[in-house]
Amino acid sequence: MINENVTIRPETHKDYKEIVSLILRSFQEGTDYSDGSDIIALVEEIRDSKYYIPELSFVAELDGKIVGHFLFSKFPLSPEKSGGHKDDLSAGIVMLAPVSVHADYFHRGIGAGMIKKGIEKVKELGFRGITVEGNFNFYNKVGFRTSSEFNIYPTDGYPMIEPRCMMCQETYEGALSDVQGYIVYDMYYNA
Repeated sequence: MINENVTIRPETHKDYKEIVSLILRSFQEGTDYSDGSDIIALVEEIRDSKYYIPELSFVAELDGKIVGHFLFSKFPLSPEKSGGHKDDLSAGIVMLAPVSVHADYFHRGIGAGMIKKGIEKVKELGFRGITVEGNFNFYNKVGFRTSSEFNIYPTDGYPMIEPRCMMCQETYEGALSDVQGYIVYDMYYNA
């Protein structure tokens, strides 16, 4: 079920403290792989990078309370399987990461609702595709498919136990038909 009452807006500096608290609780209570501190470091690193898109860094609100945070940032693909980040942004791809829902609002459709609205904003800005790494059971529900279907693969440096965890979504039919490459996160220390 998707919660249709979620509204999204671009984050502002005054939201940062609340976003930090939200991320910590979201990851501490919702995952077994992070206490959230590395996720906060990644958010700050993205904000300080040339890949940051202020118009695509959002908070989700429900009844006037911030219940989610997510952002999309420019993401160049590597032409080499072995990695080796290149700054070619011509593919027009953005990365969705990280995504956090306030722990008090888990399993209420908040994540799906905010991501669907965010994807519409990505489309409005003319990007061709979105990449995400995560739980395929969740992301498949909001239109993502295994990235290899789009000739986009994880690099050798990050072998995936479950290849379906690396996903992409076109913003329009055929948008990624001429794109090929590898996901590499070497532009970020905290990825």
